[in-house]
Amino acid sequence: PTLFTPSAPRSPKMLGLFGPKKPGELAFKSATQQTPPTTENKTDEKAYSGSGFDPTGLERAAKAAREIDASQNAALAFDVIQQQEITKQLEHATRAAAYEAQARQYEMGRVKDEAEEARRTLDAQTEHAKRQAKYADDLERQRYAAQIQAQREVREAELRRQEEAARRQEELRRKTLKYEAELREKTELARAKAEAEAKAKADRENHDLSLERMRVEMKERRETLLASIKLGLSTVGDGAKAFLGDSKQMAAAVGLASAIALGVYGARGAVGVAAKYVESRLGKPSLVRETSRRAPLSAVRDPVGAVRRAVSTGPPMNGAADGAASLEGVVLAPELEHRLRGVARATANTKANGAPFRHVLLHGPPGTGKTLFAKKLATASGLDYAIMTGGDVAPLGRDAVTEIHKLFDWAHASPRGLLLLVDEAEAFAKSRSRFAMSEDARNALNAFLYRTGTPSRDVLVVFATNAPQLFDKAVLDRVDDVVAFGRPAERERFAILKHELKAFAAKDDAAAAADVLAGDAIAGIHDDDPDPSYARRLLAAGFGLVARVA
Repeated sequence: PTLFTPSAPRSPKMLGLFGPKKPGELAFKSATQQTPPTTENKTDEKAYSGSGFDPTGLERAAKAAREIDASQNAALAFDVIQQQEITKQLEHATRAAAYEAQARQYEMGRVKDEAEEARRTLDAQTEHAKRQAKYADDLERQRYAAQIQAQREVREAELRRQEEAARRQEELRRKTLKYEAELREKTELARAKAEAEAKAKADRENHDLSLERMRVEMKERRETLLASIKLGLSTVGDGAKAFLGDSKQMAAAVGLASAIALGVYGARGAVGVAAKYVESRLGKPSLVRETSRRAPLSAVRDPVGAVRRAVSTGPPMNGAADGAASLEGVVLAPELEHRLRGVARATANTKANGAPFRHVLLHGPPGTGKTLFAKKLATASGLDYAIMTGGDVAPLGRDAVTEIHKLFDWAHASPRGLLLLVDEAEAFAKSRSRFAMSEDARNALNAFLYRTGTPSRDVLVVFATNAPQLFDKAVLDRVDDVVAFGRPAERERFAILKHELKAFAAKDDAAAAADVLAGDAIAGIHDDDPDPSYARRLLAAGFGLVARVA
């Protein structure tokens, strides 16, 4: 709708008659300020009261219009009425726009409802189609299952029919075989009965002849046997008489028998002695886990190494040099190093002078260098070494005694002398009075004590253990030197790390050096050090060496 715009100004007098009263209420009140109606007016009103039309209202309106037109607020009333008209047009336009927006919203709602209804209809159709498809699929499945079941029943019925036919055939076959067996049995019985009756009849008829034949056969057999015995005895008697009558023949027979017996028993003993000698020289006992002793056949495989070992058989003569060589590559505390140098010098001097060896007991936590020192001690003293484990003795059972004797026989046969390291010695050398032991273990310990009871110039026994307090008193009585190995301190651990990295640094092997840092060379660095910065300093030093190698 378009707004109403007057083309020409209207007369205030005409507008005042038909315009609304509310906008010009103030002007109307000011224009109609008059005195109350007079008696004449009241009389006129009464004069018109009798007719059907009362013009009093029109007269008052005309009078009010005249008064408004004569008022000074007539122009203001006209403007107010004009603005009111414009406002009404705007309100009408607003209502029309609202109606139109409401109509569009209604249309959109209708379209939305139709779309929702269509969607629900489509969903319902889809669901219905799904149900129909599912129902059809179920029917098809049921039909297929029924078909399969029918086919299975048909096959089962066919199988039952075939089985029934086979069972009837088998039953007929068994009846036939049974009937044939019965006939065969009856026939055999009849034939056996007939044969037995015929034989019995013949025996009855020929009884006298059979007895006579049996008597003749027994007589001949007896005469033959007696003649054979008589001939044998006469032959033996003649031979014995001739043998006893000839003294030279008798002496020759006795000598031959004695020589045969002596040869048999002598050969048996010689074979046993030779076998023991070969075993002690060539064979390594089963108790030995590791050894530096070379078998004679190794000279054929490595002649250069055999010559080198033969040349370097004797130990060094310098005792100080022996102590240094025995501790080469072994990092120890100063007090322990001094003590072990003394043991090494004593062992080297003992070997050089041909005196009996002093047995040694090494005890301490695992990984503190006991086995390494024993190997270095043997090498520096010019001895071969062999390593056995105490835990290998018990599983041998009754054979443990034999194996221990073989071990010591093999050790005594070493041309250079042998250092026997008994690792984990507490496993079989524990106290017999405090711990329960089997008979085989006790016999094995007794055999070991027997072989170590006397001083030896060929075998040096070194015990390595973590628990020396478990040892038997007899074993401790055979120990001459006791050395305690402790855990390395910070200085020794730095030295171990440097020693382990030295070989890799010489080969420019930084990766291998890093593996050493992460491996056993620095294992347990957190165990005994209360200062946590120690581990960091040690690792920093090690990785610094790796960086220099790289």
